[in-house]
Amino acid sequence: MKSLSALSWMHLLLCTVLTLAMALSIMTAGQAGAGSPQRIVSLGGSVTEIVYALDQQDRLVARDTTSNYPAAAQDLPDVGYIRRLSPEGLLSVEPDLILAEDGAGPPETLDLLRASRIPLISVPMGFDRDAVKAKITAVAEALGVPARGAELAQRVTEEIDLATRQELSGQRVLFILTLQDGRVLASGTNTAADGIMSLAGAVNAVEGFEGYKLLTDEAILTAAPDVILMMQSEGARAVSDETLFSQPAIAATPAGQNRAVLRMDGMFLLGFSVRTGQAVTELAARLHGSGS
Repeated sequence: MKSLSALSWMHLLLCTVLTLAMALSIMTAGQAGAGSPQRIVSLGGSVTEIVYALDQQDRLVARDTTSNYPAAAQDLPDVGYIRRLSPEGLLSVEPDLILAEDGAGPPETLDLLRASRIPLISVPMGFDRDAVKAKITAVAEALGVPARGAELAQRVTEEIDLATRQELSGQRVLFILTLQDGRVLASGTNTAADGIMSLAGAVNAVEGFEGYKLLTDEAILTAAPDVILMMQSEGARAVSDETLFSQPAIAATPAGQNRAVLRMDGMFLLGFSVRTGQAVTELAARLHGSGS
């Protein structure tokens, strides 16, 4: 066999180096770069879901109380409810980055964290398809995995697009957050509840105010919902069908007369995160079922 010339050897070596470089690039694509934060606290269930979906959960050292999905997240230390955080609890886990849903607080806690010079990134909130995409993009950028974030955002938005192409039910839905001493605390506009109902093709039965508001009996009767929508709750916060439909104003509505109430997991329904397409699909299907 003839020996390879020096030029052939150099060509072979160059090809080998290029092949190894390409393989290394593929293996490391989407991985966090050197020096990226490795002790991250995630505040907000939607943010935590995104961190897991990006396969960056090994960098988490703590989460807040609302971060209950996936189940593995509940094994992390709990630093408290997202709107009632203490700086001591957060600092005790020695984070090098805090990812927080916009609205986390109280403000004085966030001010102390900023003064400690721990990077604190606020993730934008919103209640539509574009908001979900922006949230995924923001988390991925903060974690140093923008390419992986772009792939996840595309998949999730495609799922939402597919879910919203379903036949619309057009039903009037009253979302009840809770009953306070027998009074209904319901969702107006510019809320996660209003957003998910809209994506599922339902009509918010109440209008004229933003956020959540205690409704009068007259307002409930005027709303005339076809369906009541609530979060699944346990313990002292649970509202049974018996309690719900014992309210005279609710009982007098079409939903009350048909005892039409849907309950769904709160974070799944209202999280506006990686499972939103699935939540829209399920809500739309159950609304169709409640009208049959």
